[in-house]
Amino acid sequence: MIVCSGRSSRQVSSIADKLIGRLKAETGLRPHGEGLGLGEWALVDAGDVVVHVFKPERRAFYQLEKMWAPELRERLAGSAG
Repeated sequence: MIVCSGRSSRQVSSIADKLIGRLKAETGLRPHGEGLGLGEWALVDAGDVVVHVFKPERRAFYQLEKMWAPELRERLAGSAG
């Protein structure tokens, strides 16, 4: 998973659109996009890789990076056993 930000709705949509176009052109993949028209958040699903593009306030709200926080990983590992 890749998480990145765009500074505006237009930039978020443009990053996702450009990524989809490049993936199609260079790899032949047909990635799936979500939220492309709204510009608050966009998702590009390219199979093994999923890219989230957020406006900064949306990225702060969802905090996807916390999925890899060391303290959270330790708690999840402890509850799995």
